[in-house]
Amino acid sequence: MSEAILSLQQKGNFIFDSEAEAVQAAILMHDIGHGPFSHVLENTLIKGISHEEISLMMMEQINRHTGGQLNLAINIFKGEYPKNFLHQLISSQLDMDRLDYLRRDSFYTGVTEGNIGSARIIKMLNVVNDSLVVESKGIYSLENYLTTRRLMYWQVYLHKTAVACEKVLVNTLTRAKDLTRQGKCVFASPSLLYFLENQVDAKWFATHEEALQRYGDLDDSDIWSAMKAWKYSEDKILSTLATDMLNRHIFKVEVNEIPVGEERITDIAANIASKMDISDEEARRYMMSINTIQKDMYNVEDDSITILYKDGTMKDISEASELLNVQLLSKKIRKYYLCYQRFE
Repeated sequence: MSEAILSLQQKGNFIFDSEAEAVQAAILMHDIGHGPFSHVLENTLIKGISHEEISLMMMEQINRHTGGQLNLAINIFKGEYPKNFLHQLISSQLDMDRLDYLRRDSFYTGVTEGNIGSARIIKMLNVVNDSLVVESKGIYSLENYLTTRRLMYWQVYLHKTAVACEKVLVNTLTRAKDLTRQGKCVFASPSLLYFLENQVDAKWFATHEEALQRYGDLDDSDIWSAMKAWKYSEDKILSTLATDMLNRHIFKVEVNEIPVGEERITDIAANIASKMDISDEEARRYMMSINTIQKDMYNVEDDSITILYKDGTMKDISEASELLNVQLLSKKIRKYYLCYQRFE
C-alpha cells in the first residue's frame, strides 16, 4: 500500500498525508474480523454476518477508544470518502490485499506459477476520473496476474485437501455446537463455549456488548485445544471428527464436473451410518459434505480493470488483452465436491 501511494503521488495524483495514513490503517485492519482458521467460522460458529462487517465493528470500537482517529480510515474502508480510488486500493479487482496474498501464498506453497509481478503492476497504477487504471505498459503483468489468480484458486485455495480439511473442521464445530445446545457438556475455552452455547448472528452482535470481545479472544489455539479434548469424547461422532482432524485422516474427496446423483449420496450415507452405528441423518449432517464451488477469473460487470493508453484512450482489460478474451475471462467454472468419512 505504501508503494502504491508513492507511485500515484509521483504521477501527480494529490494524496494528503492524512489520507495516506488512513488508507494504510484501513488496509492493515480490513481483515481483523477473521476468526480462527480464516473463513471456516463464518456460517459455523456465527451466522448471517461476514468477517468484513466484524472488521468494521472492531475498527469502530478502536475509533471510539482513540477519540475518532480512525474516522477517515473507516470512511475510506466503507467507500464513503469522495476519493473512490483510495477505496479501490483496499477492495477491488486490483486491491493491495490480492497483490500481496497471491505472491506470498505462492511462495509458501511452492506453487511457483503464482509469482506475480506485483511491483510492476503497482508502478503502472494511475488515476483517471477518480478510478484506478493501469497504464498500457503493465498489460502483460496484468494478464499474468489474472491467470495466476485462477490457478491459485484451483491449485491451492480450492485444492481438494484444503476443502476436505475445512469440511472436517466445520462439521466438528457443528457437532460440538449441536451437543452443547442439547445440554451436553463439551470442553471448550470460555470464549469458544460462548459461541457454542449461543446463536450468534448480526443481531446478537448488535445487542450483546461482550460478543465482540469474546470473538476477538478466539484464535486457532482455542480450536486445537478443544479438539484434543474432543478426541476422547463419549460422543462417537465428535470423537471421530476431532481425531480425523488431529491425525489428518481427512474426508475423502471426489471432484465432479456434474452434480452428484442422489443415489450415490444415499449409498455413501448408508455405508457410513452402518459402519459407525449412527442414523442416516447424522451421517449426512456430520460425516459428509456436498458442495458446489464456483469461481470466475474476472467479472466485467462486477469491477472492471481499465487500461490507459498513452493517447489517453481507455479500454477494459478484456478488450485490450491479446491473450485473454472476454469469454474465457468471464467463464464461470463450477465444480461439485463430495466429501465423506473414509474408513481405510
